Amino acid sequence: MAHEIEIVNGAAQMAYVGEVPWHGLGTSVPADLTPAQMLEAAGLDWTVEKVPAFATVAGEQVAVGKSALVRSRDSAILDVVSDDWNPVQNQEAFEFFNDFVAAGDMEMHTAGSLKGGQIVWGMAKIRDSFELFGGDRVEGHLLFSNFHKYGHSTDVRFTPTRVVCRNTLAVALGTSESNFCKISHRRVFDGDSVKQMLGVASDKLATYKEMAAYLGSKRYDSENIVDYFCRVFPVNGSDARREVSKNATLAQEVLVGQPGSRYAEGTWWQAFNAVTYMTDHLIGRSADSRLVSAWYGSNKALKTKALETAIEFAEAA
Repeated sequence: MAHEIEIVNGAAQMAYVGEVPWHGLGTSVPADLTPAQMLEAAGLDWTVEKVPAFATVAGEQVAVGKSALVRSRDSAILDVVSDDWNPVQNQEAFEFFNDFVAAGDMEMHTAGSLKGGQIVWGMAKIRDSFELFGGDRVEGHLLFSNFHKYGHSTDVRFTPTRVVCRNTLAVALGTSESNFCKISHRRVFDGDSVKQMLGVASDKLATYKEMAAYLGSKRYDSENIVDYFCRVFPVNGSDARREVSKNATLAQEVLVGQPGSRYAEGTWWQAFNAVTYMTDHLIGRSADSRLVSAWYGSNKALKTKALETAIEFAEAA
């Protein structure tokens, strides 16, 4: 199976604290590692350098006004960037993230590399969590992403996780600025500005608790639940001859059987989590491809749509 997580000499470029994630990839490490130790354990203790890029024209090398982003470990070219694009080194990024983790009473949880080194991430677990509906626990995490790829900014975002099914929930809580921030590669990395923009992560978890409790207080019926899944998973080109898309049909099938369906059963919280369960565990070619999509791709937007639509239906209930 092809992995989005980078594999070097048979070893996944990933380290984790606690339970083995996904397909057993990565190196298990203790929770008290320094940033440098975490980088080494995850195979991320390398740097990137901008090297002038040239084109061969009439047999001569001509500068093209761009730079190749070259990795020190293997001289791999990660991308081609503009000359004013400033790389954020992994060491610098993780030192900032470690300071942020310490200030927020969190612990470093996971680190790894995706897409051949173009995405380096660290995840911290917030010590606060909440529990609703007699045992449905949600934990908060901060996902730090350092991109060695043109057109992408380094960012930090809040990602709540439902423990019973290990679903990563939607991250949109009103305005996008409330739960994540981006740092442009066109200026020098400034950790202090990120801390000011992001705020206190536990406040975001409290907001998510209010949202979950609200969805869990409003019930769906046999008609509007079908309408909900059809809104979230509309008929597209591949389902052109169907009245209801394959994914909408699948959502109705997993609604009751999904892990944790006993919590707030029959409510819009259950309906929303049918979507998050599908995106994290059923849709896509592999577990780590679903992970990449949930954090950076189409499934991230899909979960936001599912959450906003669930709130809309709940308000009308």
